[in-house]
Amino acid sequence: MPDRTGAAPRQRTRIKRVPDRGHYDAATIHAVLDAGYVCHVGFGDGDQPIVIPTAYWREGEHLYIHGSTKSRMMMTLAGGAPACVTVTLLDGLVLARSAFHHSMNYRSVVAFGRFEAVADEAKLAALEAFVERLTPGRWAEIRSPNKQEFKATMVLRMPLTEASAKIRRGPPKDDAEDMALHVWAGELPFAAGFLPPLPDPQQTADIPLPGYLRAATSR
Repeated sequence: MPDRTGAAPRQRTRIKRVPDRGHYDAATIHAVLDAGYVCHVGFGDGDQPIVIPTAYWREGEHLYIHGSTKSRMMMTLAGGAPACVTVTLLDGLVLARSAFHHSMNYRSVVAFGRFEAVADEAKLAALEAFVERLTPGRWAEIRSPNKQEFKATMVLRMPLTEASAKIRRGPPKDDAEDMALHVWAGELPFAAGFLPPLPDPQQTADIPLPGYLRAATSR
């Protein structure tokens, strides 16, 4: 399948196991990334492989993460270490007639590359984009980072030039000889969503629930 530039996908992004589930176009990759909130970042620290879950967001053809300037992950990635970032969204369980053909419906993205630090002059805008990605409309209400907080925060971004999506949808794919088995088979859909907001117990003022939070619980 062609990738986003029209060329063949690179060797390490090509889907080899069940290749018909692979997608290399920007629209599909972006849609999966934009539906998630947590990624897993894999990198090497000496002889030790490390995988860290962290929040992320996407702007254009870049994936962003943020963290402490003293974080081992952030310092290692800012130093140019190669990274692999994965995002997985569970859409349901696939219950087959045989144990072998049980599966899951999912959407996932794997991206390879190297992160770079976002310059100070662009860092505040990137952090605003992160907050607005989570809760659109909130940045205008909250206090911006002060000088010390700003200095202690690092923002990194990685280009999505080497990325692929893998998606499974639909019912089980049982063997023909198992179709007559008297066993329920099908899909058990799964959907994640936000529950009603819980106010901070220390919030003494009678502050109405913002509209963007009401919207978040209806997603």
